[in-house]
Amino acid sequence: MDSSNLVRSEVPRSLELVRPAVASEAELATLEPSLLEYWRLLLKRKWTIVSCVIVITVLVAVHSFRMVKLYDAYGRIAINRPNTDALGFKQTAESYDDDDYTGLDTQAQILESDAIALKVIQNLHLDQDPRFTGVPAKASSGGIPVGTAGFSAAQENGLLGMFHGGLSVKVVPRTRILELHYTSTNPNLAAEVVNEVANAYIEQNFQAKFESTVHTSEWLSKQLSDLQLKVETSQQRLIDYQKEHGIVGVDEKQNVTTTKLDQLGKELTEAEMDRIQKESLYRMSLDGKPELLPRGASSNDTALENLKTQEAALQGQLAALAPQFGSNYPKVKELRTQLQAMQGAIKAELASGAERFKTTYEAALEREKLLREAFETQKQEANQLNESAIQYNLLRRDFESNKQLYDGLLQRLKEAGVSAGLRSSNVQVIDRARVPMGPSQPNIPRNITTGFFLSLAGGIGLAFLLEMLDNSVRSPDQVELIAGLPTLGMIPSGARASNGRGLALKPLRTGSQILPQQDSAETISHVRPQSQSAEAYRTLRTSILLSSWGAPPKVLMVTSPLAQEGKTTTSVNTAIVLAQRGARVLLVDADLRRPSVHKAFGLVQTPGLSEFLTGNIGECPITPWSQFPNLHILPSGGSPPHPAELLGSALMNSTLAEWRKQFDHIVIDTPPALSVTDAVLLSVQADSVMLVIRSGQTTKQALRRARQLLAYVNAKVMGVVVNAMDLNASDYYYYYGYYGKKYGYYYKSDKVQELTQ
Repeated sequence: MDSSNLVRSEVPRSLELVRPAVASEAELATLEPSLLEYWRLLLKRKWTIVSCVIVITVLVAVHSFRMVKLYDAYGRIAINRPNTDALGFKQTAESYDDDDYTGLDTQAQILESDAIALKVIQNLHLDQDPRFTGVPAKASSGGIPVGTAGFSAAQENGLLGMFHGGLSVKVVPRTRILELHYTSTNPNLAAEVVNEVANAYIEQNFQAKFESTVHTSEWLSKQLSDLQLKVETSQQRLIDYQKEHGIVGVDEKQNVTTTKLDQLGKELTEAEMDRIQKESLYRMSLDGKPELLPRGASSNDTALENLKTQEAALQGQLAALAPQFGSNYPKVKELRTQLQAMQGAIKAELASGAERFKTTYEAALEREKLLREAFETQKQEANQLNESAIQYNLLRRDFESNKQLYDGLLQRLKEAGVSAGLRSSNVQVIDRARVPMGPSQPNIPRNITTGFFLSLAGGIGLAFLLEMLDNSVRSPDQVELIAGLPTLGMIPSGARASNGRGLALKPLRTGSQILPQQDSAETISHVRPQSQSAEAYRTLRTSILLSSWGAPPKVLMVTSPLAQEGKTTTSVNTAIVLAQRGARVLLVDADLRRPSVHKAFGLVQTPGLSEFLTGNIGECPITPWSQFPNLHILPSGGSPPHPAELLGSALMNSTLAEWRKQFDHIVIDTPPALSVTDAVLLSVQADSVMLVIRSGQTTKQALRRARQLLAYVNAKVMGVVVNAMDLNASDYYYYYGYYGKKYGYYYKSDKVQELTQ
């Protein structure tokens, strides 16, 4: 029967396989996994993640429960701005800004200093306290005070290390508050240490201020003795110099010489102004223009005005009669005579006034001259005084500065004497430490939660790392991306244990021959026709028959990249399912190096193909299988010295041509393509080549290299068969769920006659 016509009549042409385009290396590098693929990866590695989470979480929990319990006691103190004016004294320190918190870090370091630690250890006798040292009281230092000569430096450093290991000081942000924390295995000791640290710090703060005040008082007393001597010396020198140079006034403002000079200067200025005024009156009087003189400037102003009034009256009468009666008229002549006499009197009066202005002018000029001479004389005396005053001022300023410094230091000394007796501090205890009710460490819930999430993150990271290190091909999607070939079929791995249904193979009875379990597995398509594996091979048969146009391939070569990938099992079961359709099938074992086809059918290895190709026998020892007479098997025969030359010989080519006429399908099982060159030589004679890989075992490089080797010789690679797939795995179940639980109901274990004794 022609199986090609049978298949073509049953399956539409639209269901034939379409080969996807081969993805380039650049395209493969740019492919990014989706969130679903990440989820599949996590499901695939779920036991790795779960194991990591359980182990780490349990270890963290055990460690937390075994940890020593530590108690944390804390108190709070406030450090206010320094105040040196508690009794109203003058502020001497620099002003502080309310928002200046930089000094708090310094105070925090002081609280953590060795000096405070040693003080607390001494006050609480911690060197003898087994709660602190962890040593019984009888084995302690024996009451030797810390810091004394009897206490060694090593012991002191050990105590300081233990103390600092439990103490911590924190600055509360944006406040002037410090938090004191002390961690100890004893809650009472933790509270005692915090309170004693605060007390020791306050005591040290007061002691430092007291000592500073005492030192200041001593220094001021010494400086005052020296300053007092300087003040007395400078004062005596000032007095002696004042007497020697006749400086009567206390200062330049009260000096007699300078006062007299100022007075003469004022009088000289007034004399100059008076002389200028009188000189101007005298000159105007000489010009004969009395009308220009200011009124009251002369004592005869009234008489002169009367004369001018009479003159004006006479001129008016003369002007009225002369035109009417003429110049010879007696009345006119009389008026003219009176007018001349009046003008003469006016001139005489003016001359008399000018003489009086001259006299007053000369007197003012003489007075100015005398004052100027006196001023110049006094000026010379003042210049001499100024020369002496320079040294006087230097002496006076030296005296005043010494006296001012002496007065200031004396005032500070009095204030320091009062401040030394005041017990004031800018440190305030806000909250004293209380005995903690529960341990602060270990925080078991937090540790377990943190351990859980860290272990979860570590497990996920480990899962991704293992996936990155896994270089094997596991899914058909990877096959198509790496090799650019379609997946012809997926063969499930082993037996399924769920519900007791699966490939639990048992010894079978076939005629008179007992087949072992391994042989039964290699012929599963015949032994378990309703199993998952048998159905997978029938699906592979459909893919083979629909792989090419026109007619299915006659010569089908089966190979794999490397050994132990299931190519022989695939060859055997492919031949069986093709024979089950009624086609004449020849299964050729062309693996002349490690043959195994004869084992699957319980046949002898020799004679076989190698004997025929070497000419040892005349005809091929083709043997029909008793279960299917239309399935013929050709064993490999003995291992020849040069198997590649035999498979690539002309006799092999001609024999294949003869087989094409006798059989519908010829399935050739060949060695791995990457191990030897036999498969590459035979691939050029085959109509189709089928690559078999093992899921989780075949590497990506091996698959890619095998594909390239076959492509170099233009072999017609049909596709890839993914063998030994775990269909229950998370990365396959989502896409290939039809192999899942519900689909298992379609598979039934065949009733096989068991071996009986």
